[in-house]
Amino acid sequence: MRGIQFVTDGLGKKTAVLIDLKEWGELWEDFYDALMSESRKNEPTISWEELKAETKREEVISG
Repeated sequence: MRGIQFVTDGLGKKTAVLIDLKEWGELWEDFYDALMSESRKNEPTISWEELKAETKREEVISG
């Protein structure tokens, strides 16, 4: 595949990939976003209302 190179170990096993960001940058951003989302799926969440209230409190504290 053009713009994609695999890095292999001494046994020929693929260990990493190099991606030409000029060619695949937009796709990489989507892939990266999906990775970040997956890595955070078990983090605690708060509601939109709680986030707005917290932001408002921080604005008051910081002046």
